[in-house]
Amino acid sequence: MKVLVVGANGGVSRQFADLVKTNEQIEEVAAIRNMDQTPFFTERGIQTVYQDLTKHTQEDIEAIIKDNAIDSVIFSAGAGGSGDDIVMMVDLDGAIKTMQATEAAGVKRFVIVSTFRTGRAEIEKNYIRVYTTGKTYADEWLKSRTKLDWTIVHPGLLQDIPGTGKITTVPQSDMIGVSRQDIARTLVSVLENDTTIGKEFEVVNGDTPIDEAIKAL
Repeated sequence: MKVLVVGANGGVSRQFADLVKTNEQIEEVAAIRNMDQTPFFTERGIQTVYQDLTKHTQEDIEAIIKDNAIDSVIFSAGAGGSGDDIVMMVDLDGAIKTMQATEAAGVKRFVIVSTFRTGRAEIEKNYIRVYTTGKTYADEWLKSRTKLDWTIVHPGLLQDIPGTGKITTVPQSDMIGVSRQDIARTLVSVLENDTTIGKEFEVVNGDTPIDEAIKAL
């Protein structure tokens, strides 16, 4: 399976790259907007392509998908902290352009890394309202305006700590932390399990091995 990772230089995506560099079933193509980031991926034997969601059109992204014979797309880009206009260009418009390009290229599998929760209530109470708004409507577009084989992953508070290999997908009343490494492991398991198609779930630290938790969705 050849997977285009959009936002490949993010914290979760870098962990994903480390996991799949020796995976015989998953071959990554890393989409990055700063080619200075290339050495991280070439050291791991991962191909890179230039992609800037604020500049590239749907047709540009479609060409990347077709030219690299992509089978699946992971959208893990996020522009939090870059200004409201960039957030909307990346987290909303960039996500939708990528969905449209994926469909136009004839690819079905699409996995998106969202926020812990989305929805009107979260927009109204969240201090990062623009970011949450962008993620909310990108998720809704994916579910209601595409025919993609989608999965939406809602990670808890992302932490730069070693993963435990154990999570829970049971909805929580509070946002609990989760290792970026464990979210990356979750993404691998999602790609390996077609039963996750059409599923949307939260992921935080827990007591269930990742593959077991994903298979039980």
